[in-house]
Amino acid sequence: MCSSDITLDEVLRQIEECDHAAAAAAGKRWDSIAKPLHSLGWLEDAVIRIAGAQHSARVNTEKKILVPMCADNGVVAEGVTQTGQEVTAIVAENFLDEKSCAAIMCRMGGADIRPIDIGMAVDTPRVEKRKIAYGTKNFAREPAMTPEQAVLAVETGIRLAGELREEGYHLIATGEMGIGNTTTSSAVAAALLNVPADEMTGRGAGLTSAGLQKKIRVIRDAIRRWNLAEQDPLTVLSCVGGFDIAGMTGLFLGGAYYHIPVLIDGFISSVAALLAVRLCPASSGYMLATHVSKEPAARRILRELGLSPALDAGMCLGEGSGAAAAFPLIDMAAEIYHSMSTFGQIQVEAYQELK
Repeated sequence: MCSSDITLDEVLRQIEECDHAAAAAAGKRWDSIAKPLHSLGWLEDAVIRIAGAQHSARVNTEKKILVPMCADNGVVAEGVTQTGQEVTAIVAENFLDEKSCAAIMCRMGGADIRPIDIGMAVDTPRVEKRKIAYGTKNFAREPAMTPEQAVLAVETGIRLAGELREEGYHLIATGEMGIGNTTTSSAVAAALLNVPADEMTGRGAGLTSAGLQKKIRVIRDAIRRWNLAEQDPLTVLSCVGGFDIAGMTGLFLGGAYYHIPVLIDGFISSVAALLAVRLCPASSGYMLATHVSKEPAARRILRELGLSPALDAGMCLGEGSGAAAAFPLIDMAAEIYHSMSTFGQIQVEAYQELK
C-alpha cells in the first residue's frame, strides 16, 4: 500500500514486534568484540535496538534525519508562556537557515533536517506545509482539536515516515517547535499516567512561580473537565494535546510499521512516544531514548517506557536537540560494531559473563 493511503487503523493492526532474533545476533556480535563485555553501555544497547527495529543485525545508520513538527497551541491565550505564537514560525524558518540549535547540531552530526508545518498559526513561504489547522483551540475553553483532526495529524506523521523510508533514511529523530507545547505535553502526560498536574508540569521556556501555578491550574482544570484520567489516548490527545505531539506520535507508529528506528528527543517527544505505545505497545521496540530533559515529568515518562537515555546533560531546549546530539554517538557505536576486531581475530581469550 502506498504510504499516502495508509490509515491509523491499518497501521495499528499491522505493526509487528521488533526482530528479537536480529537484536540477539547484534548482542552476540558485541560480545565477540575484543573489549570488556557491555563496556560501551548505551552505545551497545542502541545498536542492538536498531538491529531489532531494522530487522537485521547488519545495522545501517548512514542516512538520518531530524523532523521537527511545528505547530501552535491555543492555550497560550491563558498566559502560560513567556513568549507569543509568532516565535513558532520564526524558529521553523530558522531550521532551514541553520540558525537554530538543532539545525546546527544536525549539520555537525551529518544529518538532514526537515521541519514540517503541521499546525502553525501562520503560513511561511519555505516550511513544508502539512497543516491540519491554524493552531489548536484553547483547551482551557474547549477541546484542542476534533477527534478527526487528531487522527489526521497522527496519520500525517505515519505517512511521512513512509516517505522517508522510500527516500532511503535509516534513522528518524523526532523534534518539535511550538510555543505552549510544554503545557500540552504536561496535560497529556498527567492524564495518561493519572498523575497530579503539579508533578508533571515545569516552567517550560521560562515562567515565574505565579506563571507556573497558573499553568498547573489550567492543566488540572482541563483534565477534570473531561475526566481525562478515564479516557483513551486519542481522546486525551484531542482534548489537551497539540498537532506537533500528534505528528510525532505518527512518526513513532510509522517507524514501527516501516521498520525504521525513531529517536525520542526530550520531554515533548517522549509524551508522543508514550501516546504511540499506549496505542500500540509493540511500537516501543522501535524507539531509542537520547537524553533526559530537565522538565519534571521527563524521567517518569522514560521509566514508563522502559528506556534509558544516552545523555543526562541538563538540556531542555526541545527542537530535537537531544536527538541530534546523539547522532554522532550512534555513528561511533555502529562503526565500532562493524569494524572492531573480535577476540578470535586477535587471538585473545574472550571475556566470560560472570555470575
